[in-house]
Order: sequence, then structure tokens, then C-alpha cells
Amino acid sequence: MRISGFLVLLLSVVLVGFGVTLRYGGAILGEGNASAAPTATIGASASDTLSASFGNCDGPQRVNCVVDGDTFWFAGDKIRILDINTPEISSPQCDREYRLGMQATQRLTQLLNKGPFSLETDGRDTDRYGRLLRRVTRGGQSLGQVLVTEGLAEEWKGYKGDWC
Repeated sequence: MRISGFLVLLLSVVLVGFGVTLRYGGAILGEGNASAAPTATIGASASDTLSASFGNCDGPQRVNCVVDGDTFWFAGDKIRILDINTPEISSPQCDREYRLGMQATQRLTQLLNKGPFSLETDGRDTDRYGRLLRRVTRGGQSLGQVLVTEGLAEEWKGYKGDWC
């Protein structure tokens, strides 16, 4: 009976640790803030432990889905990708902005679905809208920078850019 109790306790500790990892990502694990230039194919590393199947956020249930090119929901948390800005799709200023925004949204969905990733923080936990601010990486490379390199995002300058 003592062994059963020990196994239950051990399993509980492991499950709590897994839950904390899902909730806080790299911030709890103390992962670095690597920002190497992205390459065409980004391979997962041992620290990339998060994954889900992402679709578009088009219903009331938002657990694992992509809102737009720089915002997504993961495990029930709304995440804003650090240090990038993508064209708007909910309130675009012109047709070009909408088209680029849709391309960025589709590309982010592809990148997130490609395999395990990590979420890292730079010390700022949330933005003024309550979204978690995180850098999304795979193999130490920023997925946001992939979007910048592909012309679907720009580095965040503190204000929205003009896509028209």
C-alpha cells in the first residue's frame, strides 16, 4: 500500500510540472532568448516541448487557434508574439493589408503546426490587452523573425506600420 501511495504522489508531481510547463513555457524553465537568423527549415530542439493542432479562431471556443499573423491561442491562453507586427485582418486600412494579413495568418498557422516549439519571455509578461507576450521559437530560432524575413511581418517599432 505504501508503494501505491508513493506512485500516486510521484505521478501527481509529474503532472503538475507538465501543467506548469504548458502554462508558462520557457519562462519557468529559464530557457534562453536565442534569436539566431531563421533558415528555410527550422528543426526542433530538445527544449521544444510544446505542440498542438492549430486552426483559425472562428468560433467561441478558443483553445489552440490562430487569430492573425502575430496573435494566437495556446492551451486556452491568448498569446501575442513579441517584437513583431503583422498586417491587420479585422480592421485593415486597404485590400493589400488584408491580403498580406491573411497570408501572415496562414503562414503562422503552418509554422505552429510544423512541430514542437517553445515560448520564451523577455521580462514583460502581458500587454495592455492582457495577452501573454511571448517569443515563439523552434530550435532556438524565432518564428516571428521567419515572418519578418518572408515579408509578412515587420519588427515592432512601438506603433502599427502602414501596409497600404
